[in-house]
Amino acid sequence: MKFHLHVENTSALGPVFEASPARVAAALDRVPGLAESLRVTIGYDYDNLDKHLATADAVFCWDLPRDRLEERAPHLRWIHVHGAGINHWMPLEALPRRITLTNSRGVHGERATEYVMMAVLALNNRLPEMVTHQRSGRWQQCFSTTLAGKTLLIIGVGHIGSAVARWAKGVGLHVIGIRRSGKPRRWVDEMYQTGELVFVLPRANFVLISAPHTRETDQLIGARELDKMKSGAGLINYSRAGLVDYEALRARLDTGRLSAVLDVFSPEPLPTESPLWQTKNLLITPHCSSDDQAYYTPRTLDLVFDNVQRFIEGKPLRNCVSRRLQY
Repeated sequence: MKFHLHVENTSALGPVFEASPARVAAALDRVPGLAESLRVTIGYDYDNLDKHLATADAVFCWDLPRDRLEERAPHLRWIHVHGAGINHWMPLEALPRRITLTNSRGVHGERATEYVMMAVLALNNRLPEMVTHQRSGRWQQCFSTTLAGKTLLIIGVGHIGSAVARWAKGVGLHVIGIRRSGKPRRWVDEMYQTGELVFVLPRANFVLISAPHTRETDQLIGARELDKMKSGAGLINYSRAGLVDYEALRARLDTGRLSAVLDVFSPEPLPTESPLWQTKNLLITPHCSSDDQAYYTPRTLDLVFDNVQRFIEGKPLRNCVSRRLQY
């Protein structure tokens, strides 16, 4: 009997996240011989979902209604989440133990690195401050210096953080990293554990947040941590809004003490009445930093089909999510 992979699309996410029949077929063609062992079904917005779940061995989706999942999907052993963040799947304990959860971390590494490069350069050139002056029709020159010799603090040195560190070293930045384990990584000059964050924040010219949102990292950057940052420093939040106290950040942006580039918010879309839209010294990008229509879903499908092959051959899956660590 063929392995059954069901692909469930959520139309509201838009074409970037669509695993269309054409994209699925193209990805399958890139894995010679796999089609002989595989049955793929494709659905949209939960139409006929239960029909497919009844026989599915694996599901590729953004989200699923999880009530009575054990009963509705008796053969299901693996779910791949179309994205790196899995906060909407919490609590993970609610998933049947027999189901392995994987995600797409690392798929958008190249694009994410380019976004962070842009953000660091914007902060270094005081672009958020200049945009604030532009809104008010104010001519005020904002001078800066080159990047070389300045310090970038990366909170969360995983796939994205490591790629950014490599770029940072190439332009002469000193790189400090924060990891839960504190284990060293290439391209990072100094590595510390999460509990040591407040001691290294005062040294950073730029702070990049690329850690997952878990119970341990919730509100990791609050008023106390923001006050540890040096005057004139810039914050980039690429990860999740829940890691930062945005109200505390907004107060410090309005005074001109800090600047920021934010790509993630809660809720999303950011409501029109949110004071963040009018906050000084802030650049907002609407959660579009690393997903692209040309490559993101095709590369994710490549990862999924590689994992299908691994599953069939009894090999460990790539990108498994730890229920204990929540990423």
